[in-house]
Amino acid sequence: MKVAVVGATGMVGQVMLKVLAERDFPITELIPVASERSVGKKVTYKDKEYTIHSMEDAIAAKPQIAIFSAGGNTSKEFAPKFAEVGTTVIDNSSAWRMDPTKKLVVPEINATSLTKEDKIIANPNCSTIQMVLAMSPLHREYGIKRLVISTYQSITGTGVKAVEQLENEYAGEKGEMAYPYPIHRNAIPACDVFEENGYTKEELKLVNETQKILDDRSIAVTATAVRIPVVGGHSESVNVELRAPFEEKDIRKVLNETSGVTVQDNPDTNTYPMPIYAEGKNDVFVGRIRRDYSQENTVNMWIVSDNLRKGAATNAVQIGEYLVANGLV
Repeated sequence: MKVAVVGATGMVGQVMLKVLAERDFPITELIPVASERSVGKKVTYKDKEYTIHSMEDAIAAKPQIAIFSAGGNTSKEFAPKFAEVGTTVIDNSSAWRMDPTKKLVVPEINATSLTKEDKIIANPNCSTIQMVLAMSPLHREYGIKRLVISTYQSITGTGVKAVEQLENEYAGEKGEMAYPYPIHRNAIPACDVFEENGYTKEELKLVNETQKILDDRSIAVTATAVRIPVVGGHSESVNVELRAPFEEKDIRKVLNETSGVTVQDNPDTNTYPMPIYAEGKNDVFVGRIRRDYSQENTVNMWIVSDNLRKGAATNAVQIGEYLVANGLV
């Protein structure tokens, strides 16, 4: 089982290697890939050093799986080249997510749709993954009519440059800016770039990807995405209008029984999800579950997950695990 990790030196790529090791993915040959300037450098996997390969060398090696986390342009150019030599690509960028010929996969929800013919598989956006994992069982049980989402997103979603900006601001030092404004002691209501309709790309990903993964274009979704000075994970306030009546205890029961979801919800003991505790974990944490009394059949909840793990690396590795377990590679 040859596995290429494309973007192995990046923030998500490094977590990808860590998750592959933790989950003991059945790799017989690891092929780490990065930009030309990184070729020949080393990365560590399971306490062993591996040399960074060029994209061309990795394609020539014909790995069974290539996990991409190197940006949309790189994926657009090179994912088809890997696919041409028989490699199954799991892509973490936005390049293929809304392509109608590509599956957009959260394994717990729709991995069973995958076949051997799916040579490029899209990994959803981090903020979408954690939300739909909690929404999918509710949609099955009650039907979701509308979602109103407000996100509080970690700077790690922007990358290393954003973490360095925050650290510089903590220290009172000047440095390169990932954002047009300070992030320390601030909240920036703009994740990704603005589109003509006034929404950012991040907000529209939550709309379009949710409908595609849950396979229901009738679900109304609106979102506001905000960047906050946190490194542990993304948090989301989600208002869920359901099509059928519910009891709060039944909502908790459904979520408690969902693989990959941990319910943390006890106001008496101040128990609720927070990114400081989600960091480094693979689950999606759900709390503050309470009926919205302003509208019929509506519930509020607070959803938190490590965006570099379940929001990116862990989800991609789980797709790989499903492919291997079902003989699809």
